[in-house]
Amino acid sequence: MRQFAMWRGTVIALFITVLLVQAIAADSKIQAMNDHTGNVMNGYTLQLRMEQYKTMAQRLEKFQVMLERNQSNQLTPVLAGQEQKNTQNSTVATVANESAKAAKKVKVIATGYTAGYESTGKHPNHPQYGITYSGVKVRRDKDTISTIAADLKVFPIGTVLYIPGYGYGIVADKGSAIKGNKIDLYFKTTKQVFKEWGKKEVEVQIIRKGSGKLTEDMLSKLGKAMEVSKEIPDHMWDQII
Repeated sequence: MRQFAMWRGTVIALFITVLLVQAIAADSKIQAMNDHTGNVMNGYTLQLRMEQYKTMAQRLEKFQVMLERNQSNQLTPVLAGQEQKNTQNSTVATVANESAKAAKKVKVIATGYTAGYESTGKHPNHPQYGITYSGVKVRRDKDTISTIAADLKVFPIGTVLYIPGYGYGIVADKGSAIKGNKIDLYFKTTKQVFKEWGKKEVEVQIIRKGSGKLTEDMLSKLGKAMEVSKEIPDHMWDQII
């Protein structure tokens, strides 16, 4: 753009120089006529000079219009290219946003546990029996969502996972033996643990990363929402988790 402006200024200067040379030549011719004919030609001389300057102005105006058209033709592909680049950037951003919405998958070692003494060291008469680290009660619901335990550095409290063969689980608890990509799935009885699960390596989907907080009210709302549809809108997740 700057180079074009410099080039245009140079061309206009050259064009004006040519016009001035032509004017000087014409003026010399008119002066020679005056010298030959005397003062009788003075009025005619003035008319010729006026027409001469008018012609110069018209030529200069036409030349500027031509340059502006040329500039417009050169800028059009540049602007079109910029528009195409912006469109491509927009497309890339859209794809990136869609990818961000897609559930991330990660492989984990999943085991099963109960609220009983064999898993937690607590008996049913213990005041904290069945209470998770987050403060909510343990929950197992195949049709909606269950509470699970995880390494909170990997999966913060409130993180929602989809575990093949188990269903949806929300991180509500932690354990001293649960480190890294390991999760512990809650079952009501040890019989269910051994019969339905045991120990497996599975690829889970991270549906939603938790904020580090989970309450009974949040868990209840999530469960009720999932009774209607497991495809919960983003705004619903934001309200619950």
